[in-house]
Formats: sequence, C-alpha cells, structure tokens
Amino acid sequence: MSNEALPSYLSMAKPNPPSNRAPWYKNTAPSYAGIFLWFVFWSQAPSGGGAVPGGTLAQGVGTALLGLVVAALICHFLFYLVPGMLGMKTGLPLYVVGSSTYGTQGGFLMPGFLMGVLQFGWLGVNAYFAAVALAPLFGGSLVAQNIIAIVWAVLAGFVGLKGIQYVAKVGTLVPIIPVAILVILLVKTIGGVGSFDAAQFVAAGAPEGAEAAGLSFFGVIALSITFVVGFFATAGAAGVDFGTNSIDGKDVQMGGLVGVALTGIIAAGAALLIAAGAFGNTGTYAMNPTDPGFMGTVMGSTGAGNTMALLLAAAAFPSACFSSFIAANSFKTTLPKINPFVSVGLGVLVAIILAVTGWAGQAGSVFTVIGASFGPICGAMMVDYLLSGKKWSGPRQGWNLAGWISWAVGFVVGIAPLVGLANIPAAPLVAFIVGAVIFFVLAKAGLQPPVVEMPGQETAAAAEA
Repeated sequence: MSNEALPSYLSMAKPNPPSNRAPWYKNTAPSYAGIFLWFVFWSQAPSGGGAVPGGTLAQGVGTALLGLVVAALICHFLFYLVPGMLGMKTGLPLYVVGSSTYGTQGGFLMPGFLMGVLQFGWLGVNAYFAAVALAPLFGGSLVAQNIIAIVWAVLAGFVGLKGIQYVAKVGTLVPIIPVAILVILLVKTIGGVGSFDAAQFVAAGAPEGAEAAGLSFFGVIALSITFVVGFFATAGAAGVDFGTNSIDGKDVQMGGLVGVALTGIIAAGAALLIAAGAFGNTGTYAMNPTDPGFMGTVMGSTGAGNTMALLLAAAAFPSACFSSFIAANSFKTTLPKINPFVSVGLGVLVAIILAVTGWAGQAGSVFTVIGASFGPICGAMMVDYLLSGKKWSGPRQGWNLAGWISWAVGFVVGIAPLVGLANIPAAPLVAFIVGAVIFFVLAKAGLQPPVVEMPGQETAAAAEA
C-alpha cells in the first residue's frame, strides 16, 4: 500500500454514517422510480429512440414486452447492483469510489467530471422535449419552441445552483402526474390491444411508396436494450451515491428490483400497450404516446391533449433542476477555482444549443452516447469490485491504466453505430462487456498501480465485514 499524498477530494471525503440511512422504500426505490417515470423515457418505448417502421412493436406486443423485461433486468443486475453495493459498503460517493478503477489522478476526471458534463446533455434533452410539449400552447411554431427551450434550460440551471432544496420538496410529488396520465391513456386504449396487428403497424409506419420492413425478433430485443440501457447508464453508475443511503445488501437489491426493473417495465410497458391499443382501436400510428395530438385524439379533445402535455412538462422540471444540481456539484469538486456560475453557465449554453438545434430530440443518438460513455465504466467497476473480493480496494495511485484503456476501447465500441464505424446491436451492453473484459485482462497483467492509504478506509472495510 502506497503512502502517496491524497488529493483533497479524497483526503476530505467522509462516509455517510449508518445513522443517516433508511430502508429502500424511502430512498432508492422512489428515486429511481422517478427517473423511469420521466415521460422522455417511456415515450420512447414504442420507437426505441429510432425511426424504424414499427419500432419495438414490429414483432408484436409480446416481443416488445420481452425486450423491455430483458433490458430492465440488465439495468438492475449489470449496471446498478455493483455500484449500489459499493456505495452501501463504503458510504462514499461515486467520484471517490471511482478512484480505484481510474486512479487518484484519473478519478478526478472519470467518472465524476464526466458525470457532470453529461448532465448538461440530459438538461438539453429535458428542455427539448418540454418545449415540444408546451409549444402548442403558444402557437406551435419552431420559434416558440426554441424560446421555451432556452427559458427552460436557464431556469433549471439557476435553480440547480441556488434553489435545489425547494425543488426537492416538489419533486417527491410530481411522479403522480405521469402515473395518472399513463393510467388514463391505458384505460382509453387497452381495449384495442387484442386487435393490434404488427404487420399492419409496420406498413403504416413505412414511408409512402417504400417497402414495409420492420425489425426481426432479435432486432427488437437489441433495440430495447439499446434504448433502455442507454437511458439508464449514468443512473446506474450513480447507484454508488444512492447506495450510500442504503442500510444493507437487501436494501440495495430491493431498491433496484422495484425502482429500476419493475418501474421501468411498468412505465415503458404501459406506453407500448397504449401505442398498440390506439392502433388496434382506430388505426392511428403513433411512436410517441406523449405527443399532444395523439393524446388529444385518444381523449377526444385537443384541449385535453394539450393539458396533459403541459402537466408532463411541468412534472419534468424538477429532473432538469436535479441534472443541473448534479453537474454543479461535480464542477465545484473538480474545478474548485472556477466560479460555478461560469462553469454551469457554459454547460447550460451547451444544453441550449443541443435543444434548439434539435439534436437533443434524437433520443436514440443521445442514449447511444450515454451508453457508450458509462457502459464501460459500469463494466470496469464491476470487475474491479469482484477482483477486490466484493469490496472497495481503495484509491489507486495516479492513473489506473486498466480502467482508462478499458473505457477508451469500450467507448469506441459503444459509439461505433452512431458514427458509422460498425453496426453493433445493443451497443451499450457490448460496451459494458468490452470494458469489463479488457479491465480484467489488464488488471491481471499488472497494469493497476498500488492502492494508496486513505483515512477512514480501515473503518469502512471493518464495516463491510
């Protein structure tokens, strides 16, 4: 064990004590449930974030639901469980725990700083889809949509910096809104699910004059994994932070099974049934169940559709603030000499650019980038945890090449479909596997630097036992 001096972000880290922790149903499960109830997630369930005719419903409702279940279980067991256990056992946040996989110097950037940077991508997504939902109330023009997106991002950035404690209080109640809307739309459309015809659905989604060609069975499963895992990847790594509030391993497991797997299946599964039922009832082809026009058609009232869109957008505002809050905390830790108004302000500007250019609206591309970025991180962290005897080894000196090389290769593999390098199915999962395998090989080859002593680490290790 090396006696190298620790950076301040490590030497000053204090574990969350057992007295501050609570059962899974009071923290982890509702927190993750709120993530999956965000309408930007479940609205993408029919399309999978792509533009292929029929989307995930191309092989029928049963296959679509199967792909969703497989993806949700992957999120829990591969992307969330180990980070959650690391947080529970150490009581330390992600940017500290990551210093084992990426080193005391490398951990400064990965995964903590990267997590902060990507939050502005999520802010852009939030602003874009909220603006799309609200624009019909202001004439529906692109100008109105862009103005709403700009105001939305700026307000969320400011509140994330200054007023997050107030948003947190409201944020505990807003999941009721998407749940209520999902239930109402499902009740209105469920009668048509039995009449749903996948072949007709694919044909309805094909461009005029083009041959209808939907995804194969395995194509649907792969698309489901890509969009669900890509959406969840950053939240999976953040399981370390959620885990610091867990009492024991059972709380970690139950928090994930209910908050991640079950909620994800229920929310996205309801969206699939709504899209299928609407088509079975009326022949209305819809890839986005939260589109104001679609909801208005289902409800029989344009006003009802616009009102639902307004409520969904309002319910999404706290998550936009939380993204800004997480980013601000990351920048305050990793860039302490830069005024957070400057660093967060630049991040908000990037989010605005993503929103007004429409890039943030390309959900499939966004999920691919997120999955490529955090898939290899979660894979390497899992192997690091297992090689250390299912515990945290402690920070490793300098730069851990095993972690950095595994991330670089995994990221290239994960991003390959987006940049045209290769057509890799279920790219976020493949990036996870590549990151895990390469980390294992390089760790066994001796590319990991020695562990550095950390105050309180012995206490944490004793608590694990």
